Amino acid sequence: MAHATEAGSLKVLICGGGVTGQALAYWLAKGGHKVTVVERFPALRATGAQVDLRGQGIEAVKRMGLLDTVRSKRVDEAGVAFVNAKGKARATIMVNTSGRGRQTLTSEYEIMRGDLVRILHDATQEDVDYVFGVSVERFEQDEKRVVAHFSDGTSGEFDLLVGADGQGSRIRRAILPAGSPEPYWRVGIHMAYWFVPRIASDSNIRDTYHAPGGRMIMRRSHNPAETQVYFVLREESTEASAVHREPVERQKRFWTDRFRDAGWQTERFLDGMRTTQSFYSQEVAQVRTGIWSKGRVVLAGDAAHCASPYSGMGVSGGLVGAYVLAGEINRHAHDLSTALAAYDTTLRPFVDEIQAEVKPRLLRLGMPKSRLAIDAFHSVTALACLLHIPDLAARFSKEDRGGDRQLPEYPELKAA
Repeated sequence: MAHATEAGSLKVLICGGGVTGQALAYWLAKGGHKVTVVERFPALRATGAQVDLRGQGIEAVKRMGLLDTVRSKRVDEAGVAFVNAKGKARATIMVNTSGRGRQTLTSEYEIMRGDLVRILHDATQEDVDYVFGVSVERFEQDEKRVVAHFSDGTSGEFDLLVGADGQGSRIRRAILPAGSPEPYWRVGIHMAYWFVPRIASDSNIRDTYHAPGGRMIMRRSHNPAETQVYFVLREESTEASAVHREPVERQKRFWTDRFRDAGWQTERFLDGMRTTQSFYSQEVAQVRTGIWSKGRVVLAGDAAHCASPYSGMGVSGGLVGAYVLAGEINRHAHDLSTALAAYDTTLRPFVDEIQAEVKPRLLRLGMPKSRLAIDAFHSVTALACLLHIPDLAARFSKEDRGGDRQLPEYPELKAA
Protein backbone atom coordinates (compact mmCIF):
# COMPACT_ATOMS: atom_id res chain seq x y z
CA MET A 1 0.00 0.00 0.00
CA ALA A 2 1.42 3.40 -0.94
CA HIS A 3 2.17 5.81 1.90
CA ALA A 4 1.92 9.17 0.14
CA THR A 5 -0.80 10.18 -2.29
CA GLU A 6 1.42 12.64 -4.14
CA ALA A 7 4.65 14.58 -3.62
CA GLY A 8 4.64 16.09 -0.13
CA SER A 9 1.28 14.52 0.68
CA LEU A 10 0.98 12.18 3.66
CA LYS A 11 -1.37 9.40 4.54
CA VAL A 12 -2.53 10.20 8.08
CA LEU A 13 -4.60 8.18 10.55
CA ILE A 14 -6.27 10.11 13.37
CA CYS A 15 -7.52 8.05 16.30
CA GLY A 16 -10.46 9.95 17.84
CA GLY A 17 -13.28 11.91 16.20
CA GLY A 18 -13.76 14.60 18.84
CA VAL A 19 -13.03 18.32 18.60
CA THR A 20 -9.23 18.02 18.28
CA GLY A 21 -9.29 15.06 15.89
CA GLN A 22 -11.72 16.73 13.53
CA ALA A 23 -9.99 20.13 13.69
CA LEU A 24 -6.70 18.46 12.80
CA ALA A 25 -8.40 16.53 9.99
CA TYR A 26 -9.75 19.84 8.65
CA TRP A 27 -6.32 21.47 8.40
CA LEU A 28 -4.51 18.37 7.09
CA ALA A 29 -7.14 17.75 4.39
CA LYS A 30 -6.87 21.40 3.34
CA GLY A 31 -3.13 20.81 3.02
CA GLY A 32 -3.71 18.01 0.51
CA HIS A 33 -3.06 15.08 2.84
CA LYS A 34 -5.13 11.90 2.76
CA VAL A 35 -6.79 11.72 6.18
CA THR A 36 -8.69 8.89 7.86
CA VAL A 37 -10.39 9.38 11.23
CA VAL A 38 -11.34 6.31 13.27
CA GLU A 39 -13.80 6.78 16.13
CA ARG A 40 -14.60 3.92 18.51
CA PHE A 41 -18.21 5.06 18.98
CA PRO A 42 -20.65 3.71 16.38
CA ALA A 43 -21.66 7.21 15.22
CA LEU A 44 -20.49 10.79 15.55
CA ARG A 45 -20.20 11.45 19.29
CA ALA A 46 -22.10 14.75 19.22
CA THR A 47 -22.85 14.71 22.94
CA GLY A 48 -21.36 16.29 26.03
CA ALA A 49 -21.77 19.34 28.18
CA GLN A 50 -21.31 23.03 27.53
CA VAL A 51 -17.80 24.13 26.53
CA ASP A 52 -16.32 27.55 25.99
CA LEU A 53 -13.94 29.13 23.52
CA ARG A 54 -11.44 31.67 24.78
CA GLY A 55 -8.41 33.60 23.59
CA GLN A 56 -6.43 31.76 20.94
CA GLY A 57 -9.17 29.14 20.56
CA ILE A 58 -11.51 31.80 19.14
CA GLU A 59 -8.77 32.87 16.72
CA ALA A 60 -8.20 29.23 15.64
CA VAL A 61 -11.91 28.85 14.78
CA LYS A 62 -11.82 32.20 12.97
CA ARG A 63 -8.93 31.00 10.79
CA MET A 64 -10.98 27.93 9.89
CA GLY A 65 -13.69 30.26 8.62
CA LEU A 66 -16.17 28.78 11.10
CA LEU A 67 -16.58 31.59 13.64
CA ASP A 68 -19.92 32.78 12.26
CA THR A 69 -21.25 29.22 12.35
CA VAL A 70 -20.08 28.80 15.95
CA ARG A 71 -21.61 32.16 16.83
CA SER A 72 -24.96 31.01 15.45
CA LYS A 73 -24.94 28.04 17.86
CA ARG A 74 -23.85 29.90 20.98
CA VAL A 75 -25.57 29.14 24.28
CA ASP A 76 -27.12 32.22 25.85
CA GLU A 77 -25.42 32.29 29.25
CA ALA A 78 -25.46 35.81 30.64
CA GLY A 79 -23.46 35.25 33.81
CA VAL A 80 -22.90 33.19 36.97
CA ALA A 81 -24.91 33.58 40.21
CA PHE A 82 -23.88 32.18 43.60
CA VAL A 83 -27.12 31.11 45.29
CA ASN A 84 -28.12 30.03 48.79
CA ALA A 85 -30.30 27.03 49.75
CA LYS A 86 -33.46 28.99 48.89
CA GLY A 87 -32.12 29.76 45.41
CA LYS A 88 -31.59 33.45 46.20
CA ALA A 89 -28.59 34.97 44.41
CA ARG A 90 -25.97 36.28 46.85
CA ALA A 91 -23.67 37.54 44.05
CA THR A 92 -23.76 37.54 40.24
CA ILE A 93 -20.81 37.89 37.86
CA MET A 94 -21.92 38.80 34.34
CA VAL A 95 -20.20 37.82 31.09
CA ASN A 96 -17.70 40.29 29.65
CA THR A 97 -19.16 41.38 26.29
CA SER A 98 -16.98 44.48 25.93
CA GLY A 99 -14.66 42.83 23.41
CA ARG A 100 -11.73 43.86 25.62
CA GLY A 101 -9.69 42.08 28.29
CA ARG A 102 -10.47 38.55 29.41
CA GLN A 103 -13.61 36.48 29.73
CA THR A 104 -15.16 36.09 33.19
CA LEU A 105 -16.44 32.80 34.70
CA THR A 106 -18.60 32.37 31.61
CA SER A 107 -17.32 33.04 28.10
CA GLU A 108 -18.84 35.10 25.32
CA TYR A 109 -18.45 31.96 23.21
CA GLU A 110 -20.29 29.20 25.10
CA ILE A 111 -21.39 26.29 22.90
CA MET A 112 -22.58 22.73 23.46
CA ARG A 113 -19.81 20.24 22.71
CA GLY A 114 -22.17 18.31 20.42
CA ASP A 115 -22.86 21.41 18.32
CA LEU A 116 -19.14 22.12 17.93
CA VAL A 117 -18.47 18.49 16.94
CA ARG A 118 -21.25 18.66 14.31
CA ILE A 119 -19.91 21.95 12.92
CA LEU A 120 -16.44 20.44 12.51
CA HIS A 121 -17.87 17.28 10.97
CA ASP A 122 -19.90 19.25 8.42
CA ALA A 123 -16.72 21.14 7.49
CA THR A 124 -14.65 17.96 6.98
CA GLN A 125 -16.87 15.09 5.87
CA GLU A 126 -16.38 15.77 2.14
CA ASP A 127 -12.56 15.66 2.39
CA VAL A 128 -11.93 13.15 5.19
CA ASP A 129 -12.63 9.42 5.49
CA TYR A 130 -14.52 8.68 8.71
CA VAL A 131 -14.73 5.15 10.08
CA PHE A 132 -17.05 4.69 13.10
CA GLY A 133 -17.24 1.80 15.53
CA VAL A 134 -13.53 1.04 15.12
CA SER A 135 -10.46 1.73 17.25
CA VAL A 136 -6.72 1.14 16.97
CA GLU A 137 -5.92 -2.01 18.96
CA ARG A 138 -2.16 -1.85 18.43
CA PHE A 139 0.42 -0.58 15.99
CA GLU A 140 4.03 -1.04 15.01
CA GLN A 141 6.29 1.33 13.14
CA ASP A 142 9.64 1.65 11.43
CA GLU A 143 11.45 4.54 9.74
CA LYS A 144 9.13 4.50 6.72
CA ARG A 145 5.65 3.68 7.98
CA VAL A 146 3.32 2.90 10.87
CA VAL A 147 1.02 -0.13 10.63
CA ALA A 148 -2.23 0.17 12.60
CA HIS A 149 -4.23 -2.92 13.58
CA PHE A 150 -7.92 -2.16 14.07
CA SER A 151 -10.55 -3.64 16.36
CA ASP A 152 -12.44 -5.09 13.38
CA GLY A 153 -9.46 -7.28 12.45
CA THR A 154 -8.23 -5.15 9.54
CA SER A 155 -4.96 -3.22 9.35
CA GLY A 156 -3.52 -0.36 7.32
CA GLU A 157 -0.25 1.42 6.58
CA PHE A 158 0.16 5.14 7.19
CA ASP A 159 2.82 7.80 7.24
CA LEU A 160 1.60 9.19 10.54
CA LEU A 161 -0.65 8.04 13.40
CA VAL A 162 -2.21 10.73 15.61
CA GLY A 163 -3.59 9.89 19.05
CA ALA A 164 -6.46 12.33 19.58
CA ASP A 165 -8.19 9.80 21.80
CA GLY A 166 -8.69 11.86 24.93
CA GLN A 167 -7.50 12.05 28.51
CA GLY A 168 -7.28 8.26 28.91
CA SER A 169 -5.47 7.83 25.55
CA ARG A 170 -4.45 4.30 24.62
CA ILE A 171 -2.08 5.66 21.98
CA ARG A 172 -0.27 7.64 24.71
CA ARG A 173 0.07 4.52 26.85
CA ALA A 174 1.68 2.74 23.90
CA ILE A 175 4.36 5.38 23.25
CA LEU A 176 5.34 6.16 26.84
CA PRO A 177 8.32 4.12 28.06
CA ALA A 178 7.49 1.03 30.11
CA GLY A 179 7.27 1.83 33.80
CA SER A 180 6.52 5.53 33.20
CA PRO A 181 4.58 7.19 36.02
CA GLU A 182 0.93 8.00 35.37
CA PRO A 183 0.80 11.29 33.42
CA TYR A 184 -2.05 12.65 35.53
CA TRP A 185 -1.78 15.71 37.76
CA ARG A 186 -4.69 15.48 40.19
CA VAL A 187 -6.30 18.27 42.19
CA GLY A 188 -8.57 16.20 44.46
CA ILE A 189 -11.79 17.26 42.73
CA HIS A 190 -14.40 15.11 40.96
CA MET A 191 -17.27 16.07 38.68
CA ALA A 192 -20.40 14.50 37.21
CA TYR A 193 -22.90 16.06 34.83
CA TRP A 194 -26.18 15.14 33.16
CA PHE A 195 -29.26 16.77 31.61
CA VAL A 196 -32.69 17.15 33.26
CA PRO A 197 -35.94 18.68 31.97
CA ARG A 198 -35.92 22.49 32.17
CA ILE A 199 -38.42 24.23 34.45
CA ALA A 200 -39.73 27.82 34.44
CA SER A 201 -37.28 29.08 37.09
CA ASP A 202 -34.21 27.90 35.10
CA SER A 203 -32.85 31.14 33.64
CA ASN A 204 -29.92 32.03 31.37
CA ILE A 205 -27.81 32.76 34.45
CA ARG A 206 -25.72 29.80 35.63
CA ASP A 207 -26.63 29.04 39.27
CA THR A 208 -23.85 27.84 41.56
CA TYR A 209 -24.72 26.42 44.99
CA HIS A 210 -22.29 25.39 47.76
CA ALA A 211 -23.06 22.73 50.35
CA PRO A 212 -20.89 21.86 53.37
CA GLY A 213 -18.33 19.12 52.82
CA GLY A 214 -16.67 20.66 49.75
CA ARG A 215 -19.71 20.08 47.53
CA MET A 216 -20.89 22.31 44.71
CA ILE A 217 -23.88 22.11 42.36
CA MET A 218 -24.14 24.08 39.12
CA ARG A 219 -27.24 24.48 36.96
CA ARG A 220 -27.05 25.93 33.47
CA SER A 221 -29.68 25.80 30.71
CA HIS A 222 -28.76 25.48 27.06
CA ASN A 223 -32.11 25.17 25.26
CA PRO A 224 -35.84 25.59 26.05
CA ALA A 225 -36.25 21.93 27.02
CA GLU A 226 -33.06 20.95 28.88
CA THR A 227 -30.95 22.01 31.84
CA GLN A 228 -27.44 20.79 32.61
CA VAL A 229 -26.62 19.70 36.15
CA TYR A 230 -23.07 19.48 37.50
CA PHE A 231 -22.15 17.93 40.85
CA VAL A 232 -18.61 18.81 41.95
CA LEU A 233 -16.89 17.23 44.95
CA ARG A 234 -13.68 17.88 46.89
CA GLU A 235 -12.46 14.46 47.94
CA GLU A 236 -9.11 12.73 47.96
CA SER A 237 -9.90 9.06 48.32
CA THR A 238 -9.17 5.85 46.45
CA GLU A 239 -12.92 5.25 46.11
CA ALA A 240 -13.55 8.63 44.46
CA SER A 241 -10.68 8.17 41.99
CA ALA A 242 -11.73 4.61 41.11
CA VAL A 243 -15.49 5.13 40.74
CA HIS A 244 -15.24 6.78 37.31
CA ARG A 245 -14.16 3.43 35.84
CA GLU A 246 -17.06 1.55 37.46
CA PRO A 247 -20.40 0.76 35.74
CA VAL A 248 -22.68 3.80 35.40
CA GLU A 249 -25.17 2.54 38.01
CA ARG A 250 -22.36 2.31 40.58
CA GLN A 251 -21.26 5.87 39.67
CA LYS A 252 -24.80 7.15 40.16
CA ARG A 253 -24.97 5.50 43.60
CA PHE A 254 -21.69 7.18 44.57
CA TRP A 255 -22.96 10.65 43.61
CA THR A 256 -26.34 10.03 45.26
CA ASP A 257 -24.67 8.96 48.53
CA ARG A 258 -22.40 12.03 48.55
CA PHE A 259 -25.10 14.60 47.72
CA ARG A 260 -28.48 13.33 49.00
CA ASP A 261 -28.51 15.83 51.92
CA ALA A 262 -26.98 18.79 50.04
CA GLY A 263 -30.16 20.90 49.89
CA TRP A 264 -31.38 23.44 47.31
CA GLN A 265 -32.70 21.51 44.23
CA THR A 266 -30.72 18.34 44.96
CA GLU A 267 -33.83 16.12 45.05
CA ARG A 268 -34.93 17.32 41.60
CA PHE A 269 -31.46 16.74 40.17
CA LEU A 270 -31.08 13.26 41.68
CA ASP A 271 -34.52 12.28 40.33
CA GLY A 272 -33.36 13.43 36.88
CA MET A 273 -30.08 11.53 37.20
CA ARG A 274 -31.87 8.21 37.63
CA THR A 275 -33.38 8.30 34.13
CA THR A 276 -31.02 10.56 32.17
CA GLN A 277 -29.27 9.27 29.05
CA SER A 278 -26.50 11.84 29.32
CA PHE A 279 -24.68 10.97 32.57
CA TYR A 280 -20.89 11.40 32.68
CA SER A 281 -18.50 11.18 35.65
CA GLN A 282 -14.81 12.12 35.76
CA GLU A 283 -11.90 13.11 37.97
CA VAL A 284 -10.63 16.63 37.37
CA ALA A 285 -7.04 16.05 36.25
CA GLN A 286 -4.43 17.38 33.87
CA VAL A 287 -2.34 15.29 31.50
CA ARG A 288 1.30 16.27 31.90
CA THR A 289 3.90 14.35 29.94
CA GLY A 290 7.26 15.31 28.46
CA ILE A 291 6.65 13.01 25.48
CA TRP A 292 4.19 13.99 22.76
CA SER A 293 5.59 11.88 19.93
CA LYS A 294 7.62 8.80 19.16
CA GLY A 295 8.73 8.11 15.62
CA ARG A 296 5.67 8.37 13.37
CA VAL A 297 3.16 8.57 16.22
CA VAL A 298 2.09 11.86 17.81
CA LEU A 299 -0.42 12.94 20.47
CA ALA A 300 -2.87 15.83 20.16
CA GLY A 301 -5.46 17.54 22.36
CA ASP A 302 -6.36 15.98 25.72
CA ALA A 303 -4.22 12.92 24.96
CA ALA A 304 -1.15 15.18 25.01
CA HIS A 305 -2.04 18.03 27.33
CA CYS A 306 -5.50 17.90 28.93
CA ALA A 307 -5.73 21.13 30.92
CA SER A 308 -8.86 20.07 32.89
CA PRO A 309 -12.31 21.71 32.86
CA TYR A 310 -11.14 24.31 35.40
CA SER A 311 -8.64 25.80 32.97
CA GLY A 312 -11.44 27.05 30.72
CA MET A 313 -9.01 26.27 27.90
CA GLY A 314 -9.46 22.54 27.26
CA VAL A 315 -11.31 22.89 23.95
CA SER A 316 -9.37 26.01 22.95
CA GLY A 317 -6.11 24.20 23.72
CA GLY A 318 -7.15 21.30 21.48
CA LEU A 319 -8.07 23.64 18.61
CA VAL A 320 -4.79 25.55 18.91
CA GLY A 321 -2.80 22.30 19.12
CA ALA A 322 -4.49 20.92 16.00
CA TYR A 323 -3.67 24.11 14.09
CA VAL A 324 -0.02 24.09 15.19
CA LEU A 325 0.46 20.37 14.46
CA ALA A 326 -1.04 20.72 10.98
CA GLY A 327 1.00 23.87 10.34
CA GLU A 328 4.28 22.18 11.23
CA ILE A 329 3.40 19.04 9.23
CA ASN A 330 2.61 21.14 6.16
CA ARG A 331 5.82 23.13 6.64
CA HIS A 332 7.96 19.99 6.98
CA ALA A 333 5.95 17.34 5.09
CA HIS A 334 9.18 15.68 3.87
CA ASP A 335 10.71 15.58 7.36
CA LEU A 336 8.25 14.34 9.98
CA SER A 337 10.78 14.23 12.82
CA THR A 338 11.48 17.95 12.31
CA ALA A 339 7.74 18.69 12.07
CA LEU A 340 6.92 16.85 15.31
CA ALA A 341 9.85 18.44 17.16
CA ALA A 342 8.71 21.90 15.99
CA TYR A 343 5.12 21.11 17.11
CA ASP A 344 6.43 20.38 20.61
CA THR A 345 8.69 23.45 20.76
CA THR A 346 6.00 25.80 19.44
CA LEU A 347 3.01 24.53 21.44
CA ARG A 348 4.49 23.54 24.80
CA PRO A 349 4.98 27.10 26.21
CA PHE A 350 1.29 27.81 25.49
CA VAL A 351 0.23 24.52 27.11
CA ASP A 352 2.40 25.21 30.16
CA GLU A 353 0.68 28.57 30.49
CA ILE A 354 -2.90 27.28 30.30
CA GLN A 355 -2.15 24.39 32.67
CA ALA A 356 -0.60 26.79 35.18
CA GLU A 357 -3.93 28.69 35.25
CA VAL A 358 -5.31 25.82 37.37
CA LYS A 359 -4.28 26.57 40.94
CA PRO A 360 -5.45 23.92 43.45
CA ARG A 361 -5.41 26.37 46.38
CA LEU A 362 -7.78 28.73 44.55
CA LEU A 363 -10.01 25.83 43.53
CA ARG A 364 -10.27 24.75 47.16
CA LEU A 365 -11.08 28.33 48.21
CA GLY A 366 -13.95 28.23 45.71
CA MET A 367 -15.29 25.02 47.26
CA PRO A 368 -15.49 25.75 50.99
CA LYS A 369 -15.93 22.81 53.37
CA SER A 370 -17.86 24.40 56.29
CA ARG A 371 -21.05 26.44 56.49
CA LEU A 372 -19.04 29.29 58.02
CA ALA A 373 -16.56 29.24 55.12
CA ILE A 374 -19.43 29.18 52.58
CA ASP A 375 -21.04 32.23 54.20
CA ALA A 376 -17.69 34.04 54.18
CA PHE A 377 -17.16 33.16 50.49
CA HIS A 378 -20.61 34.50 49.60
CA SER A 379 -20.08 37.71 51.59
CA VAL A 380 -16.71 38.44 49.97
CA THR A 381 -18.05 37.66 46.48
CA ALA A 382 -21.14 39.83 47.06
CA LEU A 383 -18.98 42.77 48.15
CA ALA A 384 -16.68 42.33 45.14
CA CYS A 385 -19.70 42.37 42.79
CA LEU A 386 -21.14 45.42 44.54
CA LEU A 387 -17.86 47.22 43.82
CA HIS A 388 -17.84 45.88 40.20
CA ILE A 389 -14.43 44.30 40.79
CA PRO A 390 -14.90 41.15 38.59
CA ASP A 391 -16.23 43.29 35.71
CA LEU A 392 -13.42 45.85 35.93
CA ALA A 393 -10.74 43.18 36.37
CA ALA A 394 -11.96 41.39 33.22
CA ARG A 395 -12.24 44.51 31.08
CA PHE A 396 -8.86 45.92 32.00
CA SER A 397 -6.93 42.67 31.96
CA LYS A 398 -4.31 42.82 29.21
CA GLU A 399 -4.82 39.22 28.20
CA ASP A 400 -7.23 36.31 28.30
CA ARG A 401 -6.38 32.81 29.54
CA GLY A 402 -3.47 31.41 27.60
CA GLY A 403 -1.58 34.69 27.87
CA ASP A 404 -0.88 37.11 25.08
CA ARG A 405 0.78 34.57 22.78
CA GLN A 406 -0.33 35.02 19.20
CA LEU A 407 -1.18 32.00 17.07
CA PRO A 408 1.76 31.26 14.77
CA GLU A 409 1.34 32.17 11.12
CA TYR A 410 1.47 29.26 8.68
CA PRO A 411 1.35 30.60 5.10
CA GLU A 412 1.20 26.94 4.00
CA LEU A 413 -2.23 26.57 5.63
CA LYS A 414 -3.50 29.83 4.12
CA ALA A 415 -2.37 28.75 0.66
CA ALA A 416 -4.14 25.44 1.16
